[in-house]
Amino acid sequence: MHGEYKVPGGKLVVVDLEESDERISGFRLAGDFFLEPDDALPLIDAAVEGLPVDSDAATITAAVKAALPEGAVLLGFSAEAVAVAVRRAVAKATSFDAYEWQLIHTGAESPQMQLALDEVLAIEVGEGRRGPTLRIWEWNEPAVVIGSFQSVKNEVDKDNAEKYGFEIVRRISGGGAMFMDANSVVTYSIYAPAALVQGMSFADSYAFLDEWVITALKSLGIEAFYQPLNDISSAKGKIGGAAQKRLGNGAVLHHATLSYDMDGEKMVQVLRIGREKMSDKGTKSAAKRVDPLRSQTGLPRTEIIDRLISTFTGLYGAAPSEITPEERAAAEELVRTKFATPEWIGRVP
Repeated sequence: MHGEYKVPGGKLVVVDLEESDERISGFRLAGDFFLEPDDALPLIDAAVEGLPVDSDAATITAAVKAALPEGAVLLGFSAEAVAVAVRRAVAKATSFDAYEWQLIHTGAESPQMQLALDEVLAIEVGEGRRGPTLRIWEWNEPAVVIGSFQSVKNEVDKDNAEKYGFEIVRRISGGGAMFMDANSVVTYSIYAPAALVQGMSFADSYAFLDEWVITALKSLGIEAFYQPLNDISSAKGKIGGAAQKRLGNGAVLHHATLSYDMDGEKMVQVLRIGREKMSDKGTKSAAKRVDPLRSQTGLPRTEIIDRLISTFTGLYGAAPSEITPEERAAAEELVRTKFATPEWIGRVP
């Protein structure tokens, strides 16, 4: 069994192992990380050797930490990263470059259609009718997109949403509300087989699936980093947030929204952002929580999108693709029967 895990912002961790009598055998750790002292490597190998093959990440992590000599220095990786790589080997996880990716970047869609397309395309990937796909959203009308489990009345000031022309829609993934003014955000979705994140916790998979975005933002001069659980941030403030849904058919939907040119004052009038949530973010002003990409780069939104696309395709390759007539028809039916219905939007009043 072979497993790899690229630590977000760090180094590649590679493990090879066999299974013998339901225990790990022949374990070998490798990678481009740094480790001192040098003889700590065989100690890590010995610590994992013989563990039950179904050991969870916490058990593997504890074994590695216990084996490290006092003062050992792990640069670019951690005991937790070794555990993730082991779990990915046992689960026979894949990597980004194991797939022939497709890229969809077409014209604007309505907010309801965007959410319906997310569900349809994820299903298509899970069923094997579409290859793994990156889709860049475009829309030209404002909306508030709330998480699957959020309460409408707790999250949105309906009067102000109507005043400013913001439609309220609900997505299938969890997480918080997204303030989506027309042409003011950069949103993308990844539709992939669940094998891509096999052996990872939700927390690990968020940073893993967005590492290419961090790379792209850094190439634009932004000192971006991932802030658990699901925020993309910089020294000047939050840039965006991600959400995820794992479907029963073997697909994972991962989508994120980055703020380009945010009207913070309008946002705090439309969204009900409580004091408790704000104190958790360590800021006093909701309007300052999201630091737009425009203020940090001075670039047009289209150039930022182009850099995201070129970074992804440069790392993993991606062939241009389109939404098929069948996919569009299925999404339109979902809008009619689900995403535009009061029952779905108000599933949590």
